[in-house]
Amino acid sequence: DANESKLDLDIDWPGIFKHAQSVSKTNPFWNELSGSNPFVHDIAASNRNENNKRLSILKEKPYLFSKISSNRDSLDSSGDELDIDCLLRKNSARRSGRSKSVSDFLDIVDNQRFNPHKTAPQKTTSSDMTWLQNDREAYKMAWLSHRQLTRSCLDLEAMSHSPGWAQTQATDIHVVCKLDHEGGSVQLPDSDINIHVPVGHVLPGEFQEVGLKAILNPPLSCNNELSSTVSPLIELTLSNLNTSEAIFLEVKVAAKVKNDPLSQVMSDIVCFFSLNKEGPFKKLDNCYIYQDTIQVKLTDLSHVMYAVIAVQASKIQPPATNVWDYVHRTVSVGIYGPKYIHPSFTAVFTVFGHNYVPGKLTICDIKKGGKSMPPVVFQLWGKHTFLLEKPQDLNISLISCDPDFQVKKEDQSKNIKKEELKSGEMVRQQFLFSMLGCREMHFFVFLVQIKILKSSQVTQFHVTTPDPAPKLSGIINRPKHLQNRKEIKSAPWLLIPTIKYPKFQDKTLSVNTYGVALKTVLRQNKIDYLLEYFKGDTIALLGEDKVKAIGQTKVKEWYVGVLRRKIGLVHCKNIKVISKEQAMDTADSELTTRNLVEQIALPFKKLTYIYSVVLSTVSESVYDWRALAEVLGYSHMSLDDFNEAHIDKESERVAHVVKKMKQDCHANKKKRLFLYELIVALLKIDCQGLVARLTQDTIILTAAVKLGKSWRELAEKLARLTKQQIEAYEVPHHGKNGAVALEMMWKPAYDFLYTWAAHYGDGYRDVLQDLQSALDKMKNPVTKQWRELTGALILVNCMEVLRASAFSKMEEE
Repeated sequence: DANESKLDLDIDWPGIFKHAQSVSKTNPFWNELSGSNPFVHDIAASNRNENNKRLSILKEKPYLFSKISSNRDSLDSSGDELDIDCLLRKNSARRSGRSKSVSDFLDIVDNQRFNPHKTAPQKTTSSDMTWLQNDREAYKMAWLSHRQLTRSCLDLEAMSHSPGWAQTQATDIHVVCKLDHEGGSVQLPDSDINIHVPVGHVLPGEFQEVGLKAILNPPLSCNNELSSTVSPLIELTLSNLNTSEAIFLEVKVAAKVKNDPLSQVMSDIVCFFSLNKEGPFKKLDNCYIYQDTIQVKLTDLSHVMYAVIAVQASKIQPPATNVWDYVHRTVSVGIYGPKYIHPSFTAVFTVFGHNYVPGKLTICDIKKGGKSMPPVVFQLWGKHTFLLEKPQDLNISLISCDPDFQVKKEDQSKNIKKEELKSGEMVRQQFLFSMLGCREMHFFVFLVQIKILKSSQVTQFHVTTPDPAPKLSGIINRPKHLQNRKEIKSAPWLLIPTIKYPKFQDKTLSVNTYGVALKTVLRQNKIDYLLEYFKGDTIALLGEDKVKAIGQTKVKEWYVGVLRRKIGLVHCKNIKVISKEQAMDTADSELTTRNLVEQIALPFKKLTYIYSVVLSTVSESVYDWRALAEVLGYSHMSLDDFNEAHIDKESERVAHVVKKMKQDCHANKKKRLFLYELIVALLKIDCQGLVARLTQDTIILTAAVKLGKSWRELAEKLARLTKQQIEAYEVPHHGKNGAVALEMMWKPAYDFLYTWAAHYGDGYRDVLQDLQSALDKMKNPVTKQWRELTGALILVNCMEVLRASAFSKMEEE
């Protein structure tokens, strides 16, 4: 039905084009788009031409896209585009999982030119199509601008405005604890924030799940002339409201009321409480204060509650000028930086209006070479607390104590305004360090000085940096369990020549465990990634770990097996596990390492991805462009093939190789798929940590697209989100009608899944398995048709046997 797939086109298109111009300034990949997307070469060039005049064809032809999307042709693309049409209606079981790109839609226009009878009745007239064909360039501009948050057009800054991205909701640690009738206490790690649950809070046999989260930026409404927050905004969640006892919040705060009579009468430390993060907040009366600690009795309980501690004044009486004059106020500062230091790195000086200094902090405004970088998580290197009697302008200086390192000249001294301190929000300043000359990398000490302007007061402390990145060759050769996905993000240029990637060997897999089929399993409707077999077949088992996934109708436990040169899942109850010595005939279960790599990478033929993110991730994580070029079929490439811009850094050379392969795949898109070939190549140079990261990222993005509005049900199952929390994810994506458009529903879904997966750290295998289990339990599981997640689980469970067989310790001559 054309009406079902019609897009909501009531969009402010002039605003969209204005945003496209801003994207070109913030997107680090914008100026290199022509290497990966020939359709936007002219757009990238036009952004550098001030005299270029843009034409909004959507303003004149508002139903242009509905015409295209309601008459889909059968063309397939490289699978890397967010398919707007498939977001508007369910994919049929026969539909390819791959989506359409700009070139596909332009091809459809051409096809319709020569196949006018295929076009169903539309709202537009026949002259509209003629006009469109005569202005293909304007059509490209409008379409690419409409898809502003995907693939090469990715604007990280615009995508970050949602709760799923840590830099907009400055959240560090979220702890959840399950308590019974006996009660107990829950403490947010590395903080003085506690929840005390008394005995009898819930009935015997029932449980209470208590969640605590610290949001570093407190509400602005609580910071004014009469009030100043002295704690982070605390989010408290409860699973069970069938309670008989109140609970107690205990917080150590960053202020103490002065002992003079005026301060004691005019001010007090209070707790503001709300059921919504944005407020309104009300003052609670059930508070007990002892020195710098406040205990609050919470009686009006809800599933989600917010509390913040503040100093409040009844009025400001001279000589006082604001509420700070009534208290002894301490300010906490933290110095954050990367996990390892490099020849050039950024340290971030951060001021908090409370005494909670998290161990990690997401930084979103790092710049490299004048370009904005994706958000990065920095580690806490050092912290310090000092007394600040009133808001004042501060001058910050970082001084290296080691002659081998220096702070960039323009970064040596920076100022923080008193208005920023009064707002209560986190304040950050960046300082760029660099190594002098070509000396050997080592940790060092630097001095942090905080000067109060218009005063002689100086506070200073020393910070020791972490060690430089370890030798990469040792990391590659050291055995490690694949459950950990710890990849080094970057490394000093001087260490690059020490890397040697292992040589891939195409030989028969070494298998130690087999299974004998106890029954025959043949399916009338074939299911991807599930094996079929006859009773008595000997199946090679690629590891002893089990995978939980849905079969025809039920969730079962499976082994990953090989039979007749095909990899798939076999139900654990349908086989008898035997050793290698007990196996009689294993000819049908043999497989080469090359066939293994090509099969376990098959899910990537149908997974959605953002090209610019893949390019950035791979170029930062592969340290030998020759090794990558060789496995991609470019062994003939030499340094002469690179432009001068690609000579200085290995990462730029790697990026050049990836772009070259992307162009070749695009030119022959009917036979070649970019992401699939890239994953096969990375597996052949043993970059398993990088493959695991790309697997998790693409699975999360594709799952978000597949789920659409069903993400709400998944959020309830995975994280027990309340309606308020779900709404918080959707609010940043509301349209003019106050709701999230159906074609935009993937965005809050992605924000949630991204945040949820981040709690697993390096446990990518657990992320994939838990996501599979949660999707399988939904009312209408998308995993019954979308089997690529199951395929990804097969991939990560085959990595150990691949490494053991394909990368021998014996070096080939």
